[in-house]
Amino acid sequence: MRDLKWSPSEKIAARRAFDEALNTELGELIRKTKDMAAGIEEASELWNLESWLTQRRLEIERKYDYRYSALPLVFATLLNQRRIRESDLHGLGPEKIELILGVASQL
Repeated sequence: MRDLKWSPSEKIAARRAFDEALNTELGELIRKTKDMAAGIEEASELWNLESWLTQRRLEIERKYDYRYSALPLVFATLLNQRRIRESDLHGLGPEKIELILGVASQL
C-alpha cells in the first residue's frame, strides 16, 4: 500500500470521503454524549462519561488515520462499518477502489 501514488484529484476525493465520515461519526458522538450527560445525577456517572469519552476518542483517533499509506485500510474499515459507501470513493482510481474493496472483503 505504501507504493500507491495519489494524484491531486484523488487526494481531494479521499479527503472529502474521509472528512465526511469523520464528521458524521463525531456528530453522532456529540448527540450521544449530550443524551448521556442529560441523564447524569451523580458524580460517579460523570466520571463514567469521562471514561467513555476517552475510550471513544482513542478509537476514533486509531480509526481515522489520514496517511496515504493507511487510507486503503481506513476506507475498507469505514465501508465495513457502513460509515461510507462505495460511491463515496468516486474520484479514486480503479486500482485504489479495487484494493479497498478487496481489503474490505477480508475484514
